[in-house]
Amino acid sequence: MRQQAASGVPEKATQGAEARRRSPWWWTEASIWTERMVSALGNGVKGGKWYSLMDKLVRPTTLEAAWHKVARNQGAAGVDGQSIERFAAQAERYLQELQHSLADGSYQPHPVKRVEIPKGDGRTRPLGIPTVKDRIVQTALKMVIEPIFETQFRSGSYGFRPGRSCKDALREVDRLLKAGFAWVVDADLQSYFDSIPHKKLMTLVAGSISDGPVLSLIEGFLRQDIMKDMTRWRPTTGTPQGAVISPLLANLYLHPLDLLMEQSGVRMVRYADDFVILCRTEAEAMAALRQIQAWVAANGLTLHPDKTRVGDSRQPGQGFEFLGYRFEAGRRLVRKKSLKAVKDKVRSLTGRSRGDSLERIVNDLNPILRGWFGYFQHATPALFDVLDGFVRRRLRAILRKQEKRPGIGRCPADHQRWPNAFFAAHGLFTLCTASEQARHSR
Repeated sequence: MRQQAASGVPEKATQGAEARRRSPWWWTEASIWTERMVSALGNGVKGGKWYSLMDKLVRPTTLEAAWHKVARNQGAAGVDGQSIERFAAQAERYLQELQHSLADGSYQPHPVKRVEIPKGDGRTRPLGIPTVKDRIVQTALKMVIEPIFETQFRSGSYGFRPGRSCKDALREVDRLLKAGFAWVVDADLQSYFDSIPHKKLMTLVAGSISDGPVLSLIEGFLRQDIMKDMTRWRPTTGTPQGAVISPLLANLYLHPLDLLMEQSGVRMVRYADDFVILCRTEAEAMAALRQIQAWVAANGLTLHPDKTRVGDSRQPGQGFEFLGYRFEAGRRLVRKKSLKAVKDKVRSLTGRSRGDSLERIVNDLNPILRGWFGYFQHATPALFDVLDGFVRRRLRAILRKQEKRPGIGRCPADHQRWPNAFFAAHGLFTLCTASEQARHSR
């Protein structure tokens, strides 16, 4: 008898699971994307279109896996008021109801709850909150169709894709700049997620999927009503912001632009709707910009007139911003909005009247500072000293207040009373120290 793995799982199954982990499709849901289907992803399917997908979406195992993903992500209740906790209390019953409604075609998405999220510049951006049930169905739908489009997406696209991240996109930009691709087309799509034409988007979806119920489901999510306070309306363009399926559909709509730039021989690095095109010469960059302008106009989108330009990133004042960083004159800086955002977070935790102990305040600050450094550690190191000083000044002002001293902690006596080592002894995370340790560990 063939020996089994130590866990009691047959050796063949163990080997199969290990092979899947090594596969480029490690992230797919195994209960949906069997080895035979994964093989078809690589080899192609007859006619280039996928049929019979709805039966995989309505499986109890698919909906249950989707529910577990939604539960892990938490999130607020939608227009029906049902929270994650309330759904969890009767999850088995609700999932059965979802399965039946999807199978018999009676499922209808709820309206999306619209809220306004504050931005750093005092404005707000809209965010849609679907119901928990709709989030489960969208997650199941994404699990079924995402691998089909992932086979097509290009290497220069990084946003909201399995195994890819902001840091990967930034590394590629850095690599191209060092390789001499210094002329940059810095483009900005105006209100992209709100302006994607539904008909053109569905044509792209139907180019790979020929399952009527699945296409109807996607179209239903695009046409979901939006509710804000007592107002309700139906969008005619755009993908619902905050919806699980939106990033995938948004990537699909820009996929032809990725192909166009690739075929033109220029290097495009894109993270969702945020992209830069890097070229060796000004002429190449200007030609790429003309192509983008023509494609955008033909596909119902708009370039922001004030945020789209061509520049030589080697020259001071001609740099560009991408994913929180600013690349200029051979340096990698932190863009002003990103720096302001972290300072605002520090200010919110270090009001002079805060009566907590220094240890409590430091414990609140450290996760923010560590997270910020984790993302911006490749910026010019001089900035870290400035930000560390800002944090310590805020803390000294609190300590002065607690000792009933006037002032805001800037005088030399305060530096002697509470030197940098004092805060280090209390466990304050410092960017300069972290930067030094990161350099020495390389």
